[in-house]
Amino acid sequence: MTIQQNPTSAPCMTKQRLRVWLRMLKATKLVEATVRENLRVEFDTTLPRFDVLAALYRFEDGLKMSELSTALRVSNGNVTGIVERLVADGLVLRIPVAGDKRATLVRLTKKGRETFARMAEAHAGWVNGILGDLSDEDCEQAIGILETVGRSPKLTAKVDAND
Repeated sequence: MTIQQNPTSAPCMTKQRLRVWLRMLKATKLVEATVRENLRVEFDTTLPRFDVLAALYRFEDGLKMSELSTALRVSNGNVTGIVERLVADGLVLRIPVAGDKRATLVRLTKKGRETFARMAEAHAGWVNGILGDLSDEDCEQAIGILETVGRSPKLTAKVDAND
């Protein structure tokens, strides 16, 4: 999907919006790099593994592999390798779906739920520390701006931005 530039937009606004995008991208990369490093050092894990555990944590009864892929917006192949390693670590169970030989349900084990709970608590602390210079007002303003961007029909026509 190609989004055309607004012909009525002043060149200075085009440049300013580009600067906003670059600042958002830079900030996201810096936060993500810090979280990745903290996950590696403190939990000997990766951000993709954390993301899979987080998705499964929200669905106590588990998810089909296809649902998990959709929730994470990645391919089934990407999820399969991660799930295999999580199964080997005893954090996740694979359960055949009755009546559908091709489908597999994935669910956290008790150990997986406990492990993720510890990771999630640490993760919240890291993000709080990283963004600690923002006031409540700054956070509300940033959330509002990002929600406006995420609701843009130019984006939501192609991508579901209801996260």
